Amino acid sequence: MALSVFSSVDSAVNSDNMETGTVKSKIENGIGTVTFFHPQSNSLPGKLLMALAEEITKTGNNPEAKVIVLQSEGENLPAGKAGAFCAGASFDELVSINDLETGKKFFSGFAAVINAMRKVPKFVIARVHGKAVGGGVGLASAADYTYAVEGASVKLSELAVGIGPFVVGPAVERKVGKSAFSQLTINATEWQTAQWAKEKGLYAELFSTTADMDKSIAALAEKLSKSNPEAMMMLKKVMWEGTDHWDKLLIERAEMSGRLVLSDFTRNAIGKFKAGAR
Repeated sequence: MALSVFSSVDSAVNSDNMETGTVKSKIENGIGTVTFFHPQSNSLPGKLLMALAEEITKTGNNPEAKVIVLQSEGENLPAGKAGAFCAGASFDELVSINDLETGKKFFSGFAAVINAMRKVPKFVIARVHGKAVGGGVGLASAADYTYAVEGASVKLSELAVGIGPFVVGPAVERKVGKSAFSQLTINATEWQTAQWAKEKGLYAELFSTTADMDKSIAALAEKLSKSNPEAMMMLKKVMWEGTDHWDKLLIERAEMSGRLVLSDFTRNAIGKFKAGAR
């Protein structure tokens, strides 16, 4: 009989309020699945970030889960018509930040999610069914194995709005290298294709349809769910060697972003971005 455990973080994110988004999880046959959603292209407000970090940690520490699949909700569209895996920071929340402490707290949410993915003793598989921007690229980078569809282009747009990918930067750079990270960071208004992301090591595999991607994810997750948990835990520690300082580093980076978001330049840039398309 299949063992199935379902939960949601209703205390942090009201599942009945689509304005704030949702975070849900389930554990079935040793596979933990964490799913987030926000109606604005799966962007990430502060409460949603903290709820996501909490759910990843809780699922990762549950002995019933042997592996974690991280995904967002969205239509299963064919390649070339991909929706959004994650649009990164919530612009509505960014423009509402009026002091350094609030800014630091908001960006610390991204630090919490990345550190949760890094520290859980289980492999995290990311399912990228659409485009990833800013913090969404950070999530894809912090996963241990990332699948994507051919339409899942990536962009680090932070510099274009007067800040920088300070918090997600260490995860992105670790995955793709300093040169590719610099390219994404400096050319902040240009999309890079999913094929580019695969060549740089961000994506492990690409698929023409979400159906094909989901079959491969299910196959790998099933294999890992039957693998030695101790061996996988030890392997994850080896793979993430040299990142113990991220607990402190990412909070310092959050303060850098929190300071910049208060500037007139950034506020004006965000206003222009909100008026158009990302």
